[in-house]
Order: sequence, then C-alpha cells, then structure tokens
Amino acid sequence: MDFSDFISNAIDQDRGRTLEITNPFTGERTGMRFTIAGPDSDANRRARLEMADELAEIARPDGTVTAEMREMARINCLARLVLGWDLKEGGKPIPFEHRHVVRVLRASSAIQQQVDAFAGDRRNFAPPSPSNGQC
Repeated sequence: MDFSDFISNAIDQDRGRTLEITNPFTGERTGMRFTIAGPDSDANRRARLEMADELAEIARPDGTVTAEMREMARINCLARLVLGWDLKEGGKPIPFEHRHVVRVLRASSAIQQQVDAFAGDRRNFAPPSPSNGQC
C-alpha cells in the first residue's frame, strides 16, 4: 500500500457505503437503509468544519455552549454524513432532506448510534479486494 491508495480510498468514501439498520432488541434487519460517507471522506471533513462553525456561531459571549446546543450540532454533523436513504414512515418514503435526517436521528437514539458507529469504522469503507469479499 502506498500513499495513492489512501487518497483513492478517501475519494471512494465520498460515494458512501450502505448501512442496514437493525432492530436494537432482536438484531434483525429492518429494511431501512442509509448511505453513509466514510471517516476519511471530503463529506466528513466538511461536516466537521460546519459543526465547528455552528458551535462558534451559537456560543455565548463568554464562549460557552450548552450541552443541548452541542448535542444539536453533533446530530447536524452526523446527518451531513448521510448521503441518501431508503426509509419509509407509514408506508410512504420519507424525502431525503437534511431536516428529515436530523428528525430521524433525534427521534431514535438506536438509529443514531448505528449511523455513528458505522460512519466511524474504517473497516466499513475498506477498499475492494479479494480478501474482504467486496466487488
């Protein structure tokens, strides 16, 4: 592996990988799918920068930020890593928009935790090779 492999993998991570949400109680697949950008992607870098800007903007004059505000900024950042989804509510597709992603992540800590864990695990974004079974 040389440096160009790292660069090409980071570019590939911007295409995202599919996470299928599992039922937090049974571990069964739910059919809900999210496309997530990887930890080395440009989307991830931009999301972190936007979170820093958001935190700076909402800071009080003394520089403090409430826990609630930090949590909202974190969820916004995580939502920016979601590149697409196959998600229904009441049998109807939920339009893919940032505000809907934020709503879903805020409503379900189980989904939020799965998205966060998946997005941060480089193994989910490994380059295709015969040894890891990806095509």
